[in-house]
Amino acid sequence: MHISDGIIQTPVCLAAHAVCAAAIYISGRNTEQEDIPKMGMTGAALFTASLIHFPFAGTSIHLGLFGLAGIILGRRAFPVIYAALFLQSLIFQHGGLLTLGVNALNMGAGAWGAWLLWRVKRLPESLRAPSAGFLGILIPALLMAFEFNFSGYGKGIFYLLTIYLAVAVIESGITFSAVRFFRKVKADILP
Repeated sequence: MHISDGIIQTPVCLAAHAVCAAAIYISGRNTEQEDIPKMGMTGAALFTASLIHFPFAGTSIHLGLFGLAGIILGRRAFPVIYAALFLQSLIFQHGGLLTLGVNALNMGAGAWGAWLLWRVKRLPESLRAPSAGFLGILIPALLMAFEFNFSGYGKGIFYLLTIYLAVAVIESGITFSAVRFFRKVKADILP
């Protein structure tokens, strides 16, 4: 899901960096002191999850945990995702520095979508949690497929969506399990 440098046109990447700067400011301002440990732990979980790769359908996949980040951090998930992606691009070359803004917007949109779904209290938590995990992966995958298509990589890139649908199903189960675990062990971590 990490887009490497050279795929998306440079002006689009620069515009994405500008939007990221605004999103980081808006979502990070007025951060409460008690939110900082949650942000750090969630960032560490996102970073660690990206290190564990599974072979699947001729490629390699890893968990993103964007839905879980959206549930735990809400709007504060975006700066955490940006920081994790920045470190991943520097240390492991997951994506590139030029496309960091595009990648952060894609994956941050997944977390924000999950957060918005999580806030719909009339749905039972047992439905919201797995749906948020599913949406946390589906949104970035859709955005990436459209960006590849827009950049001239053809419609074959939509094949990747079938792979990410499987990842989204796995993420929905993990998010559901994590929310149940947090409810039993440390309920105050969940809003």
